[in-house]
Formats: sequence, structure tokens, C-alpha cells
Amino acid sequence: MNLDAAQAVMRSSPLTGVFVTLLAYKLAVLFNRRCKGHPLSNPVLIGVLLVLGWLLLTGTGYRDYMKGAQMIQMLLGPATVALAVPLYSNLSRLKRAAGPLAICIVLGSFTGIVSAVGVGWLLDLPHQVLLSLTTRAVTTPIAMSVSQGVGGIPELSAMFVILSGIFGAVIVKPLFSVLGLADDMVLGTATGLSAHGIGTARVFQLSEVAGAFSGLAMGLNGLLTAILVPLLAPLLH
Repeated sequence: MNLDAAQAVMRSSPLTGVFVTLLAYKLAVLFNRRCKGHPLSNPVLIGVLLVLGWLLLTGTGYRDYMKGAQMIQMLLGPATVALAVPLYSNLSRLKRAAGPLAICIVLGSFTGIVSAVGVGWLLDLPHQVLLSLTTRAVTTPIAMSVSQGVGGIPELSAMFVILSGIFGAVIVKPLFSVLGLADDMVLGTATGLSAHGIGTARVFQLSEVAGAFSGLAMGLNGLLTAILVPLLAPLLH
């Protein structure tokens, strides 16, 4: 009984969520380096699988885990703001491309919402799931907040965000190689629009310029999504 009680306390402790998350990410980073940065060894993908395995093995509930993990999630905001530093270093290039870049981000944000909902509609998903899909291309805090505001399921939106980010981070470099595209600004903008923070972390490994523009696209996409989703959500009825 004492062992069971100790395990129950450990599972519900906020410090456990923090420890497991940091340990999983550290192991995932080591694995990624061992694989020499192979796209399928993306640290976020491996880290998510490790945490998921731990949850299943220990029987820990999502809410118990998030008591601690949300402390790390709070750092997403400052980390996103910090992306302005490398962007400032590329300010002259940003000014030259401001017009086309703005058009691309607006169209990309709208396309991201419509395409996700369109696929869900074709699969005949429930209305609440469609609402949760509308925010799949933005960072987790924005996605959960906007999703809850329009009647979606915040936890489901977070899952869609993570899956989109992991998929984008894995496929972005091979896809650009197949398409023969080499412009770092294009790479960063496309990644930020479709794969938010996870994709941004990936392209930062490839190029600081790509990472800077990915951070810009991610931030502006989050702002546009927060405006567009409440306007478009009533149309889903």
C-alpha cells in the first residue's frame, strides 16, 4: 500500500511532469545527434514518443502530467518573443521584401485554416473537431486559447499543433530539396506558416536567416489566425 501511495503521489506531483519532459528532451537531443540530425530523429518527435510511452507505462493521466509540464509551456511566449533578435539582424532584407512577404503571410494563414478544415470536412469529422482544426498551424498557447473561444477542444487543438509541427519539421528540408528551392527567406516563411515553433527550431539548425523569417511568419500567422478564426468559425455551422 505504501508503494502504491508513493507512486500515486509521484504521478500527481508537478515536479514529475517537469523532470520527465526535460529528461525526454535531453535523451531525444542525444539521439538526434547520434543520428547526425536525420529528419526522422527530430528531438520533438522523439521526445513526444518518450513522454507518451512514460504516460502509458505509468498510467499517469494527461491532467496530472500537465500540472508540471505547463510550467515549461509558459516559456513558449518568451521564447517566441526572443525570435525578434535574429530578425533584427536581417532588418534590411525584411524591408526590401516587406510587400510580397505580407501578401504571402496573409494568404498562407487563410489557406492553412481553410485547408485543415476542408480535409476534416471531407473526412466527415464532428463539428467540434473541425473547430479544433482551425488553429493547427499556430503555436500551442494561441491555438488552445482561440480554439476554446470558438467552441473547439483546446487539448485536441494542441495535439493537432504538435503533429503539424513535427510533420513540417521532418519534411521541410527534403521537400525544398525536391522542389529545387534554396532561398532561406522562402524556406523560413513557409516553415513558420505551416509548422510554427517546432519547424522554426528545425530551420534555425539549417540557417539563421531561415530561422529569423520563420519566427516572423509564425508570430504574424498567430495574430492573423486569432483574428480570422472567430470570423470564419460561424461559417462552419
